Amino acid sequence: MSLVSLPGLTNMIGEISQRHNLPKPAVQEALREALLKGYERFRRSQNLDRQPFYDEYFDNFEVELDTEEEGFRILSTKKIMENVENIDHHISLQEVQEVASEAQLGDEVVLDVTPEQKDFGRMAAIQTKQVLLQKLRDQQRKLIQEEFQELEGTVLNARVLRFERQDIIVAVQSTFGQPEVEAIIPKQEQLPNDNYRANSSFKILLKKVREGSHRGPQLLVSRAAAGLVVDMFSIEVPEIEEDIVRIVAVSREANPPSRYVGPRTKIAVDTLERDVDPVGACIGARGSRIQAVVNELRGEKIDVIRWSPDPATYIANALSPARIDEVILISPDERHALILVAEDQLSLAIGKEGQNVRLAARLTGWKIDIKNTIAHREELENQQFED
Repeated sequence: MSLVSLPGLTNMIGEISQRHNLPKPAVQEALREALLKGYERFRRSQNLDRQPFYDEYFDNFEVELDTEEEGFRILSTKKIMENVENIDHHISLQEVQEVASEAQLGDEVVLDVTPEQKDFGRMAAIQTKQVLLQKLRDQQRKLIQEEFQELEGTVLNARVLRFERQDIIVAVQSTFGQPEVEAIIPKQEQLPNDNYRANSSFKILLKKVREGSHRGPQLLVSRAAAGLVVDMFSIEVPEIEEDIVRIVAVSREANPPSRYVGPRTKIAVDTLERDVDPVGACIGARGSRIQAVVNELRGEKIDVIRWSPDPATYIANALSPARIDEVILISPDERHALILVAEDQLSLAIGKEGQNVRLAARLTGWKIDIKNTIAHREELENQQFED
């Protein structure tokens, strides 16, 4: 078989792999694609009869690297036809049967179509080099994208780079290709309490990896996602990591509808261990664990409550820190509950601009109405009197 010599091929692959921080198979794949483009350039320059080369014309060609002989071959997959219309894609049955008598029409054969060393000229070599650099960048982007796709939904460290309109561009760490990769925090994923100064660092949740333009994959990250609170508690609370304590539900309002109300989160936890207090485990000694999360979220209020299989108990817990007199399950099928509280607990149960009851409803999945206990009883008495 023919071979176009590439002296030092093995060393070249190793050096490129080290320089670009890419695995050798990725470098070889990039090199094969680049050499194929170089061969395409060579063929176009030799196309004296002006045969049209459409976009997919060279899809049946491939490059075989030979690291032992240090060179490459061009192979073409051709279909056996009775009448050959295109010698690059077809071959006659008679020609094939001279070496393989069992061949039949419609079969495919792989043939060596490697050009002579001298024919693979300077322009083709230049084209190969240019394409190789681009393919290496493509491989880096591909590996970076695959790496971060596996990290979707996890917490990463980020550093502010710059501001683009209302978006914030941050840098996160990557193990491939380059030390840092850019990510975007859209306006709706930012925290009002954050101070996004250049080079300031904080934790973010990687929400989504999208295939980007020539600049590489686009990482969408968040400071407002409920998952950020969940992951941070998992980091701070060993009992969660060890599955002793589990997070059942979380409700977060990172960007309240009013600027007079700050960000707030309610998180429901539970455990199957009788001697473990799940709420206490999340709060930590002297509040150390929950304070670490609060500090990272720039003072966001966080309520850790005990989950219960009993809806009335769960709803009462969810309305913490308010004290509840009674929970009336008006319609369990429609998940509608009436909460009775003392007058001095009414505003606390509802929360500033309704935030507390709103978060409790999201956390429990119940529609919650809150009334003053005395006023409700008087209302019932009046109804009975009228009846």
